[in-house]
Amino acid sequence: MHLHIIGICGAFMGSLALLARQLGQRVSGCDANTYPPMSTQLEDCGIEVLEGYLPEHLDQTPALVVVGNTISRGNPVLERVLDEGMPYISGPQWLAQFVLRDKWVLGVAGTHGKTSTSAMLAWILEYAGLKPGFLIGGVTNNFPVSARLGESEFFVVEADEYDSAFCDKRSKFIHYAPRTAILNNLEFDHADIFDDLAAIQRQFHHLLRILPGNGRVILPAGEPALDAVIEQGCWTPAQRIGMALDAEECSRMAEENEVFWNIRPGADDGSAFELEQYRAGTGEPSVAAVAWNQAGLHNARNAAAAIIAAEHAGVLAATAAEALGRFSGVKRRLELRGLAGGISVYDDFAHHPTAIASTLRGLAAKLGGEGRIIAVIEPRSNTMKAGVHQQTLNESVAAADQAVWFQPRDCDLDCGALAAAAKTPSRAFHSVDAIIDFLSATARAGDHIVIMSNGGFGGIHERLLQKLRG
Repeated sequence: MHLHIIGICGAFMGSLALLARQLGQRVSGCDANTYPPMSTQLEDCGIEVLEGYLPEHLDQTPALVVVGNTISRGNPVLERVLDEGMPYISGPQWLAQFVLRDKWVLGVAGTHGKTSTSAMLAWILEYAGLKPGFLIGGVTNNFPVSARLGESEFFVVEADEYDSAFCDKRSKFIHYAPRTAILNNLEFDHADIFDDLAAIQRQFHHLLRILPGNGRVILPAGEPALDAVIEQGCWTPAQRIGMALDAEECSRMAEENEVFWNIRPGADDGSAFELEQYRAGTGEPSVAAVAWNQAGLHNARNAAAAIIAAEHAGVLAATAAEALGRFSGVKRRLELRGLAGGISVYDDFAHHPTAIASTLRGLAAKLGGEGRIIAVIEPRSNTMKAGVHQQTLNESVAAADQAVWFQPRDCDLDCGALAAAAKTPSRAFHSVDAIIDFLSATARAGDHIVIMSNGGFGGIHERLLQKLRG
């Protein structure tokens, strides 16, 4: 069977292509924007990637076309599909129909941390010998690929709330019907398809409506947006996670929820913590201790959720904690891309104020004041470019010593106004070249430059490193 994927280089669609290849299908695809690590991964797996959206890409008449959710009416390839009556399907529907049927699906949802938490959970199950399948929206360092079919009933999937396709406006995660569901957090995002937070909460409620009674919902304690979703109706046992709560409060929460989990940080940078499990009617909590090389308390929260999800699948919390000690992270999540002249250059996917702030705070805690942090940010998501976060973005870079903003064209976000109003020293530029010139002229040995974008950002990482080395 020949499968052609329109928009193949997106994190989700690229991973889906790998699964189709493992099923023995011939896979091709097209995309307008190709960049590593996904483009490299597809090439390594022998998947043909065609540049652009030319109608002739379909001359070989695939048996089925998978349409990515960034593809809309007017796209030349999609228009040919519709004009000629070619069979087509959305990515989430293909995944549900061809891969997830009869699987124990562990879905990771939320505004932030989906990729990292999915990678942690898949690695824990792998370390425990369960050989899970998975689809992760990024390339992890513990696995050679971002998706595989696996050899067991367990399948970990990054469960995104974004819509499924031009023809299916349900959130992707509705198709996955997980038995174990992590709801990491919930904030307003995706302003291009959701009018407000309530519209996103409605989709999360729809997800809860299809979870089985023998499943498990995992969510943080004291998250009002998620509490409101649960209050709309939840028919599945929910287990909540607290942060640095005292024993009396944890015991009280356990009486209300039967089981309650609490993160007790052992280090300000999140590199060590204990996860306590309180059960109703018992005394001392059971404890799993984690020591690892990831930074930030936000990652400790992600790890706790992964441990609890794995426990639902039968993995002891102590085993999961041990696995996290060997977790190597995800590419583009504060990934060190190189060192030049004593200057560290990182790549980070953060594209929402909360994610930006969490990443920078985690790095600052890890560094302990050694060296400056320079945040370089490309507002690339539809929500950022729409100017939704104009009033909150400056606070997100408070942990940095310098902020550099790239002003995209056709963007309602005014980066110049951001820089002018900032407490953190800030500059705004209209070109990548200008940013590289500024950084190479002002950065000094010991600095940490964190480049934050959910796109290729004009290849700035390697270009900057080359200039710094020169």
